[in-house]
Amino acid sequence: ASSGLTTFPEFVAVGMVDGVQMLHYDSVSKRAVAKQDWMERYAREDRDYLEGQTGGLQGQQQTFKANIGIAK
Repeated sequence: ASSGLTTFPEFVAVGMVDGVQMLHYDSVSKRAVAKQDWMERYAREDRDYLEGQTGGLQGQQQTFKANIGIAK
């Protein structure tokens, strides 16, 4: 997460399995994106998975933003 940087998203989340990134979300795209072939295959089988991840991460982004505001 960042605050006040113009060249970096305010919020970035990644999912990792065994040290390999399998999911990416950032406050610019506002979408969870599969980053591995096996994750893309799973997302095609469970069409709600990435939507669910996106919704949860958008909520975490808003929580982060509120917490940064409080800290400032």
